[in-house]
Amino acid sequence: MSSLLVLAIVIAIGVVAFVIGRQRAAAHDTGKVKPHSRAHYHGWWAFLLAVLPAVLLLAVWDIGSSFYLDRHIHAALPERTVDSKVASEALDASLVKSLAKGLRRLDAGTPLPATFAELQPLLIAKGVALASDTQDYMIPIAVEANTVQDRLGLFGAVLTLALSIAGAFYALRQIAPRARARNNVERLMLWGLLAASTIAILTTVGIVLSMLFQTITFFESVSPMSFFFGTVWDPRFAAAGSGGSQGQFGLIPLLAGTLYIAAVALLVAVPVGLMSAVYMAEYASPKVRAVVKPALELLAGIPTIVYGIFAVVTLGPFLRDMSAALTGGSPFIQGQSIFTAGLVMGVMLIPVVSSLSDDIITAVPRAMRDGSLGLGATRSETIKRVILPAALPGIVGAILLTASRAIGETMIVVLAAGVAANLTANPFEAMTTITVKIVNQLTGDLEFNSPQTLVAFALGLTLFALTLVMNIVALYIVRKYREQYE
Repeated sequence: MSSLLVLAIVIAIGVVAFVIGRQRAAAHDTGKVKPHSRAHYHGWWAFLLAVLPAVLLLAVWDIGSSFYLDRHIHAALPERTVDSKVASEALDASLVKSLAKGLRRLDAGTPLPATFAELQPLLIAKGVALASDTQDYMIPIAVEANTVQDRLGLFGAVLTLALSIAGAFYALRQIAPRARARNNVERLMLWGLLAASTIAILTTVGIVLSMLFQTITFFESVSPMSFFFGTVWDPRFAAAGSGGSQGQFGLIPLLAGTLYIAAVALLVAVPVGLMSAVYMAEYASPKVRAVVKPALELLAGIPTIVYGIFAVVTLGPFLRDMSAALTGGSPFIQGQSIFTAGLVMGVMLIPVVSSLSDDIITAVPRAMRDGSLGLGATRSETIKRVILPAALPGIVGAILLTASRAIGETMIVVLAAGVAANLTANPFEAMTTITVKIVNQLTGDLEFNSPQTLVAFALGLTLFALTLVMNIVALYIVRKYREQYE
């Protein structure tokens, strides 16, 4: 029995328990005793007791079954030599699992051939393609693995359904006028919210640790000084098992490209977004604001790949041809350049700056506007000398948050600025960013433990630290701003 089917049955039991619990609680409300909790709280308590323990058991059982099945498959594999034991067992176990999944696609009662050469056409006919390394001895192991998995699944399903029914009966028997169902539900929801927050924190910690451990392994092969202060990026890609040269992993060209393109994007996004926010907050009528603000924020909903395609198909060739026409010869703006990527990225970031700045400007107390206007200042003078200085901390925080998003952009840079790790001050030449190289280093036929692959984790950790610092500074500034007016 599949886990999804068991989960659906458990939820159905919970729904039935909810309906019965609410009806029984309503029937107990005769007016003689004031009930502690309303009827629907008793229904929710019955639903939660019927669903949550059973779902937790099902999840733990599935994880434990997966580990047990892996151990069972490894134990059934033939012995290997010491040198190749780990790699061979991992590969053979993966082949057995794939074969086991493929056998489930065959019709019930189909006789299984003794050799993989005879079995492969049957699997291909069902749309299952397996590696040619699959051996004949793996067929009985895969059959046994399916049998063990079915037994574990059936036993787990019975336990889960039994626990769900027991939880429902226990909750329904607790229903009474003075039963504290509301307190139980609220306490359980509080623990659920705490668990959700803990999962978010632990996920972040796990991501950081996973990058940190791989980064430490990378620095065992490459000097941190040559990485952080190197000016040449030449990883010298080596195919798996080829024993290629180590290469050079200088961070400076990538970091310079990341900050350069982000700076150009901010030069485009900040003035336009800030002026749009001032217009919508101070000058636009409610009808105009109701139309302009959603229309401007539509830009934020456009996928970044669309901006990249626009840059490489339309804007890049246009700037290149325009520069060629101005010089009367070779263009001084390349089709892929810092300027092109920054310009398109800046357009993408306009709604971010505009929306955040608009909320910050609107939050400035009305009394400050009225006081300035009452003293004879014009509206423009009030904006320039009162509103913007008062909102400046929040606007700075919004700009820093926008900059952190610009630093993490990938698709626009790939298509509009290229992948060349150059170190130049000319905005009309091509450069690349850290995120682009992370993608490049993690794709292709490379050994996972090679410096060419592990450098991606060092780049990711560097980018994480950079954006984390910017976000902390931005949140600190915004918090000071909020404390000033709230």
